Amino acid sequence: MLDLLVSARRAVVDGAQRPADVAVRVGRVVDVLPFGSAADAEEVVLLDDDEVLLPGLVDTHVHVNEPGRTEWEGFTSATRAAAAGGVTTIVDMPLNSIPPTVDVAALEAKRAAAQGQCYVDVAFWGGAVPGNAGSLPALHEAGVLGFKCFLVDSGVEEFPPLDDAGLVESLEVVAGLGSLLVVHAEDAAVIAGEAPVVGPGYADFERSRPPHAETRAVSRLLDLAEQAGARVHVLHLSSADALGPLASARRRGVRVSAETCPHYLALSAEEVPDDATQFKCCPPVRGAANRDRLWEALRENVIDAVVSDHSPSPPELKAGGFAGAWGGISSLQLGLPVVWTAARARGHGLADVVRWMATGPAAVAGLSHKGSIAVGRVADLVALAPDETFTVDAATLHHRHAVTPYAGTTLDGVVRRTWLRGQRVDVAGAPRGRLLGRQEVPVA
Repeated sequence: MLDLLVSARRAVVDGAQRPADVAVRVGRVVDVLPFGSAADAEEVVLLDDDEVLLPGLVDTHVHVNEPGRTEWEGFTSATRAAAAGGVTTIVDMPLNSIPPTVDVAALEAKRAAAQGQCYVDVAFWGGAVPGNAGSLPALHEAGVLGFKCFLVDSGVEEFPPLDDAGLVESLEVVAGLGSLLVVHAEDAAVIAGEAPVVGPGYADFERSRPPHAETRAVSRLLDLAEQAGARVHVLHLSSADALGPLASARRRGVRVSAETCPHYLALSAEEVPDDATQFKCCPPVRGAANRDRLWEALRENVIDAVVSDHSPSPPELKAGGFAGAWGGISSLQLGLPVVWTAARARGHGLADVVRWMATGPAAVAGLSHKGSIAVGRVADLVALAPDETFTVDAATLHHRHAVTPYAGTTLDGVVRRTWLRGQRVDVAGAPRGRLLGRQEVPVA
């Protein structure tokens, strides 16, 4: 007897959309059967004709901020938003919480804060900051999926950036551990050489963090990673100019992956109103022509993943114009419809979206038991109505604060149901999410 059988006229399986019955026992997919198989199960769910069954999304770039800055976001609100948006696994970034996750004690504090609060599964990145290279092996053994560093000011004083010597040291440690360094790659010297932001226009802010800052930092990172034999991941790529160095490094055998974000694929600098700081993020949203090149890179598999970089703050920190506002976009609940709306307009299908937002991020983070509907994988599932539209009302989102650049936007794709390990997620009920470690592996 199966625990659950989800029967779908359309399901994304093996990289394509087809009819399927997904059989679940003890939280795992145990078979993918032909549609209408009538297998025995304690619960049988027949999706509506307008619904498509997807694997739960994996978002490897989320700033939950708890403990220490829970007033910005928290595990309860963030994971509710994730579940409502079809995301069944998040990986929490090591900064903006206090303490940052730069040693085992801080990781334990974060896990204690998250315990019992999570509506989806949560894993953690460790942090690489000046002077903590000796702490990375213990963090690795404690289960972090890899380590994040900045090459430019992070925006919070307790998580300073690495200089070249610190970057080399971290790369060598990470290589020795067989781990991964995920990098905010903007060049501090380039940005320091730009004039400060003074006006209300978005163009002034974008100019202050030019594409060259990304290209130079990415190129330097790739050269140093090649010398160290380390595996690296470029975070939130906004500048298409950096795609050339990425492709070249891969041809040389450098182990590098890259992500971009929904806001870089759906928004454009030309459309941002004056003083609309809900659009501010670092690196910035760039122009429409640059956006087209990012889409082409996704089509050509130069970019491996699309993740939210959900980096919320209280509304008062978004005041002060582009010069002083916090740089972060809240979109965890909206990533799937934002990307789907833009993707279908460019001729992409849901199988592409699954590759970018589920399979790809899971592979980057080493979560091999997540990200696809296949035998042995965790039964994280989403019923999406891809043709149903809705208009974003920020006040109805589960994020802690009603701040998002998508407010008032009409989007395609409504998440109707989410399952975590074969159990329906009820964001008004008890949380059932687990805290994951690097050691967790799929059960055959």
